[in-house]
Amino acid sequence: MLRGPRLKLILLGAIALVLSSCSLGVQDGVLDSFDAQGPIAADLAWLFWLVFWIAAAVFVLVQGGLAFTLFRFRSKNDDDGVEPKQTEGNPVLEVVWTVIPVVILAAIAVPTVERVFRYTECAPDSMNVDVIGHQWWFEYYYPDHDVWTANELVIPAGQEICLTMTSDDVIHNFWAPKLNGKRYLIPGEDTTLLLETYDLDEGAESEEFWVHCAEFCGLSHARMRARVIAVSDDGFDQWIAGQKEPSVAASGGLEGDGLQLFADKGCNACHLIRGVNDDSGGNEVLIGPELTHFASRNAFAGGTLELANAGDLAKWLSDPPTWKPGSFMPNLDLTETEIEALEAYLRSLK
Repeated sequence: MLRGPRLKLILLGAIALVLSSCSLGVQDGVLDSFDAQGPIAADLAWLFWLVFWIAAAVFVLVQGGLAFTLFRFRSKNDDDGVEPKQTEGNPVLEVVWTVIPVVILAAIAVPTVERVFRYTECAPDSMNVDVIGHQWWFEYYYPDHDVWTANELVIPAGQEICLTMTSDDVIHNFWAPKLNGKRYLIPGEDTTLLLETYDLDEGAESEEFWVHCAEFCGLSHARMRARVIAVSDDGFDQWIAGQKEPSVAASGGLEGDGLQLFADKGCNACHLIRGVNDDSGGNEVLIGPELTHFASRNAFAGGTLELANAGDLAKWLSDPPTWKPGSFMPNLDLTETEIEALEAYLRSLK
């Protein structure tokens, strides 16, 4: 029943399904783990290729020996074929085929274990950032500066960053493929991940790297993304100074209407805007991202939409659960006028 066209359709469907899972990574290579953009990622890439070529050599030798044996000593019937020479009790051979696997395993295990320890311990001069996983977005806290933000992790280029990570709900997995491997975010526990980029190219103001949750965490797992933004030391200091400032008061008009809607629609029950609803309990109590400087970051809605794209913010405000199934942000049934006012206000939060 699976011969002919039906079998071909099934095979084509399976191939299409496998290839579709790689579509985000193929798009501009944003999730290309072979494109190392930092010393840690480059070191891990070296380890990968070391293990790969050792495994490839073993595969070729084993399969080559198997193919030789099958063809050299093949037999079509009981009376045909060549009987291979039997070897038993040869100490030299026994030592050789015991030592070779030990050497291969040591060549793989020693550098692997060494890196496991090296990249789970933070240097004394590394910059600390706390990462909290939520369904479905990443929250960041800079304890040395008392700054909270979401979706976009801004770091100084060329400096080791020590991420202390946990989860507020289910298990997540922080994966910045061009900067390091994956690490779990587990409720009630702290895990550590090191990030470090190369120095910026001459004349460049910043460089962006994609992050994705690599552990299935619910309906919108595929839309739990984030960015790492590497900037110069001066650029990072300026960013921190800007994040410490309270929000700018709405200047009336659409922005003023948006501020009023922010309160009337209950947005301040989940989101903190410093200078507007500071008495709401702070980041530790509220369940949504801090929006004090919302317009200073480009990616939002779990890093899946961008302020630079006209219509993305209106799309999100019109019906969050449709864009991100299971979202805790409800559909507020906003009119086009209300969406326009809220968008104007949110874009003013720089």
